[in-house]
Amino acid sequence: MTASSARFSHALFRHAEALLSELLCSVFPADLVVSRYFRQHRELGHADRGFIAETVFLVLRRKRSLSARCADELTSRRLLLAVLACLQGMNRRQLEGVLSESESKWLAQAKAVKIDELPPAVRLDLPDWLYAEFMAQYAADEVERLANGLNQPAPLDLRVNPLKTGRSEVLARLLADGLAAEACRYSPLGIRLLGKPALSKHPLFIDGSIEVQDEGSQLLGFLVQPRRGEMIADFCAGAGGKTLLLGALMRSQGRLYAFDVAERRLARLKPRLARSGLSNVYPLQIESERDVKIRRLAGKLDRVLVDAPCSGLGTLRRNPDLKWRQMPASVAELCAKQAAILAAAGSLVKVGGRLVYATCSLLEAENDAVVQAFLAQHPDFVPCSAQDILARQGIAIDVGERLRLLPHQHGTDAFYAAVMDRR
Repeated sequence: MTASSARFSHALFRHAEALLSELLCSVFPADLVVSRYFRQHRELGHADRGFIAETVFLVLRRKRSLSARCADELTSRRLLLAVLACLQGMNRRQLEGVLSESESKWLAQAKAVKIDELPPAVRLDLPDWLYAEFMAQYAADEVERLANGLNQPAPLDLRVNPLKTGRSEVLARLLADGLAAEACRYSPLGIRLLGKPALSKHPLFIDGSIEVQDEGSQLLGFLVQPRRGEMIADFCAGAGGKTLLLGALMRSQGRLYAFDVAERRLARLKPRLARSGLSNVYPLQIESERDVKIRRLAGKLDRVLVDAPCSGLGTLRRNPDLKWRQMPASVAELCAKQAAILAAAGSLVKVGGRLVYATCSLLEAENDAVVQAFLAQHPDFVPCSAQDILARQGIAIDVGERLRLLPHQHGTDAFYAAVMDRR
């Protein structure tokens, strides 16, 4: 019996069914829908919320192969029963009281479906268009490993705030508090937790000693390689995870702009900024990449990070709904936006400065294609080796000129980054 099935109850099944029904017809991201549902049902404890979220997200990850098991009746209820019985290993006795006689017969047939005989895209739980994209970029066996990696839940990574403490001190404190934790493989500031404990009330979180941030995202900050006293911009700052890292690496000296078009995202940065102890961060809402605030800084910045808005397909471990929501047309729109943002960000970089373009996408159209087009139009920018930049900071990782992180190889979300210096 899995940990999830050990917590199973009829009441939790009803909650999971209600939440999954909402998710399958919602136009909003899954994490927002789940958060809203839990706010409406505060009677659910941490373990109960964990079971419900884990179960519905597993359905979203494996929806295509689960649908093949559901035959002609594709309902939230059947998807849940299929995930509990076929993937979580629950038996009829554990499902007794939830399962009707007719459903019991259907479930026996569902468990007998030979997944290995399904078409590859169905078996790997990918939409046809995304499977075709992966096959165009990778060998078939690599696509298999990649898809399996994307279908695993992501671990919980933390980043230590070096202005407050060191990694060894944080590890010792977490272990003393009974939390299983280990140093991340690549990031010098990263800690990986084994499990998903609630951290929002932990003293280390409250005082700003730690932040939640995927290890791959942390490596982007080390590619920027900020120095004290410089002028730097996080061009698409969002809620500011990478902004906080850049500020800490600058030892809170210099000037760090956090640009974003969304006021609500920048609002989420403010409490994190207060906890961090940073005093060199300047959040600025902009109308677009052509905002006058951008033009005033043209040619003045030492370093600019562009974590561009993208399809997010590298984060499917955390956001499995994205693979069913994104379409080739939406990706094409994003590529045009990425090109415009990169050109605007590049205009800020002074001679001798650095530009880092990054996405959490796996698609070449959002990655190399955007960078190559930019370099063709801006010959004063020259590519630099991501591997060499990280090696000079004591980070040993075999990635070559461009950073390409993959979940099945590196244990992180999938990230792409290209470093360009202005000569």
